[in-house]
Amino acid sequence: MSNTGSPWIHFDENRARTNLVVKVEEPSTQSSTMGQASDWTERHRPRSEQLLEGNEVQRRKIRAWLDDWQNGTPKKKAILLIGPPGVGKTTVARAIAEDMGWNVIELNASDARNAAAIRKAATSGATHRSLFHDPSAPPSRTLILLDEVDHLSGGLRQVSQERIERAMSGDDERPGATLSGDSGGKAELLRLLDQTKQPVILACNEEMGLWGRNSSWRSTRDRFTRHLLKINFVRANDEALRRIARRVLREEGILFEDAAIDALATTNHGDLRALVRDLQVLASDLNGETLNAAMVHAHAKASQRDVTVEIFPGLDSLYRERNSAEAATLIRTIDKDASEFLNWVHWNNASLFTHGPSIRRGTTTLLQADRAMMGRFLNTAHRSTYWTHHLTALAASTANDVPLQGRIFPSYPHYLRRSAPSGRASIIEKLAELAGTNKAITREEFLHPLFVLMQDEGPLGDSSLFDVSLELGLSAEEHLSLAGLAKSRRSSKALIKSYEEAQELHEAKMAQQRDNTHQSEESPAKPESKVEEIGEPIQTEQAADDDEEPGTPPGQMTLF
Repeated sequence: MSNTGSPWIHFDENRARTNLVVKVEEPSTQSSTMGQASDWTERHRPRSEQLLEGNEVQRRKIRAWLDDWQNGTPKKKAILLIGPPGVGKTTVARAIAEDMGWNVIELNASDARNAAAIRKAATSGATHRSLFHDPSAPPSRTLILLDEVDHLSGGLRQVSQERIERAMSGDDERPGATLSGDSGGKAELLRLLDQTKQPVILACNEEMGLWGRNSSWRSTRDRFTRHLLKINFVRANDEALRRIARRVLREEGILFEDAAIDALATTNHGDLRALVRDLQVLASDLNGETLNAAMVHAHAKASQRDVTVEIFPGLDSLYRERNSAEAATLIRTIDKDASEFLNWVHWNNASLFTHGPSIRRGTTTLLQADRAMMGRFLNTAHRSTYWTHHLTALAASTANDVPLQGRIFPSYPHYLRRSAPSGRASIIEKLAELAGTNKAITREEFLHPLFVLMQDEGPLGDSSLFDVSLELGLSAEEHLSLAGLAKSRRSSKALIKSYEEAQELHEAKMAQQRDNTHQSEESPAKPESKVEEIGEPIQTEQAADDDEEPGTPPGQMTLF
């Protein structure tokens, strides 16, 4: 949504047709219109770098990069700002651009960010000129800002130029003429970074969302990072929060106690946007009273904010926690549902726990958590998530008798990835056929134990032991996939050769066993043939006596 006086350009999409309308707003020289905003986060958004708080080193890097654009074209044409929500990533970009007198074109998650929208933004950035532009002045830049690029869906598959042009014109109403959602957006973004003549800033909470979580994410990362300068933002410290709270309250004419400012800083986790929103809510109930610490604590208790923690920092804190109550509280802040987080802990316990009894205790606890998770299909579903969360938290924390020291390196469960390495699909098909289960159950239940047995980094893993893979009928490439090894390595090629030799011996052994079994099945047939040989003359005698006996005795079978 646009804000009067804000130096940015906004795109609006007509839902019936892809009509991309560009609204251009010039850098504002007056701040009085901003006081009319009902949302305090917009009303008190810093319009100058002098009003910014926190991330000083990061701001200096952005300023130096933008100065390079003033003097030419830097080697890295874009910046990727990485950090949690509410730390001021886009605010910093807008404020510095405002100081430099630049316009800003912004696309965020609420806008269409397909190939046509990004192409339109790039075109507008290259051609826009102010109505009051001074021809004798140095050329002004237009900053292209794309927020929340980690939510940009789709791969790097390009959309044809003809479709992009039709979508940009909006004149073609035939089916397929428009682009929906983020179609072709990531490929067009990569093209923009390569060919842009204007500075581009991307912002995200988690960079892996931009690279993608499939097996080709490294290739995507490398293609993007050759154009990007990465800058990591951190949460504001308590002193920065206090300065912001005082500034906002004074601008609003609200009386406050110093203890209230301290309480605001201690009950906030470094989210600047959340701080300003809390101040707006508190001010609505003051009725002329002075803001005090008791009001702040009462508000924090009544409206406790769900703080989501990214998965890897959350795992680091959880595995170090020695208090069960704190572990149960911590796990609820990690941005994963109960079922998925159970898989994460199940996967990482085998590699992070080094104490045998602790591994068994954690496995037993996870088994109980998994049984509790099945309660979601019963009338006790409201208890299922609660117990799964709590038992999983205990399995990762207090179940381990040996506290973890130094840095730990939890990993992403391979079997949860959208696409698997080469050979994984054929492994799942073979296992599903052997076990008589569907592929989804096979992927979730059977792959992880095989990973633990095959991968060298775990305490139980040994990629040079081929017995299990041979019994399952896996090929050398499939064994290599379970071991998590790349085929291009010299050690992997040697492992494939050893596996194929072991496979030949195994097949020869199995063939010998089949021959022995076949011979043992044929051996009882010899006495039967003797009976037949003996039976022939008996029948001959019976045939000779046919004249005397009228027929075959009851119960006796006639062979001929």
